[in-house]
Amino acid sequence: MKLRPLHDRVIIKRLEAETKSAGGIVIPDAAAEKPVKGEVVAAGTGKIQEDGKVRPMAVKVGDIVLFGKYSGTEVKVDGQELLVMREEDLIAVVEK
Repeated sequence: MKLRPLHDRVIIKRLEAETKSAGGIVIPDAAAEKPVKGEVVAAGTGKIQEDGKVRPMAVKVGDIVLFGKYSGTEVKVDGQELLVMREEDLIAVVEK
């Protein structure tokens, strides 16, 4: 199944959480928090403004982004957990 987000929504695939702390301590799965970093796998066309014009998206497919811990709606597609959220819920794009 293929998803295409509408308007200013993006579909995010969470990146794997770190399993070791900076000090080298291994973090068990039960204690690990959900990552707040992910990859954009699909993006809508943009936000429709009050005058009817479409403002293009600031992110594109393949961008690594940061988002709020409780942002978006979790969906499961073909056994893969994805997040659907508005572009305004994204905090930053990670530059390479």
